[in-house]
Amino acid sequence: MFYGLLKVIFLGPLLRVLFRPWAKGLEHIPAEGPVILASNHLSFSDSFFMPLMVPRPVYFLAKSDYFTGKGIKGRLTAAFFRGVRSVPIDRSSGKAADPALKTALRILSEGKALGLYPEGTRSPDGRLYKGRTGIARIALESGIPVVPCAMVGTYEIQPTGQVMPKIKRVGVRFGEPLDFSRYREVPGAVDDRYILRSITDEIMYALMDLSGQEYADIYATDAKKIIAAEKAADRAEQRAEAKKAAVEERRAAIEEQRQQEADEDARRQ
Repeated sequence: MFYGLLKVIFLGPLLRVLFRPWAKGLEHIPAEGPVILASNHLSFSDSFFMPLMVPRPVYFLAKSDYFTGKGIKGRLTAAFFRGVRSVPIDRSSGKAADPALKTALRILSEGKALGLYPEGTRSPDGRLYKGRTGIARIALESGIPVVPCAMVGTYEIQPTGQVMPKIKRVGVRFGEPLDFSRYREVPGAVDDRYILRSITDEIMYALMDLSGQEYADIYATDAKKIIAAEKAADRAEQRAEAKKAAVEERRAAIEEQRQQEADEDARRQ
């Protein structure tokens, strides 16, 4: 009920008026039955605009932190994510892959639309990053086609770290379904890392083609660490330069004071 109220009555109409979202390729999404929607991830707002444009409810896997917050803010956040049909997943360790897979397969077995972000996290700079192979495992285990979904313009309105989005038009492009049933005939395909990587790369190539993004062949999480390290180095360099400038300024002040004292002594003599 909450999902429907947000989409049809409260939040949905407001987003349509302010951002005038457009969608292309909706015919590639089946009206009913299971489907995997694989999206690039540019902004927090992706999880609002993509479900808004899809005619049927979309279920997402969300990190469990969103459901365990304390206080009023934590309870409101948990209520919101449950209301928009997000399913909590513990992503704190590598062991999280198993429950995530089982939850995804359960959602699909119930004939629902499952939304996934293969990059695993938001892009730190607007580029498309290397996909995690979890989506390939889900596609193989379920036998369900993957519909690539490209968010357009959401990075410009709300990049990572920005709280309030800019008012600007955004859109979504849906591509033709990708069928990976051919791999299911290969013994052990679900555990073959080469097959899983091949499937994932095919999905990412489709997203790159739809979105027009530059592709970076590293994980977004690693890119964030590199960017954070570079920023830390820049801050350290700026602090060092500021300290050096302060020392030079102090030295110049001392020299000026000494010169003034020497001039006064010379006048007295």
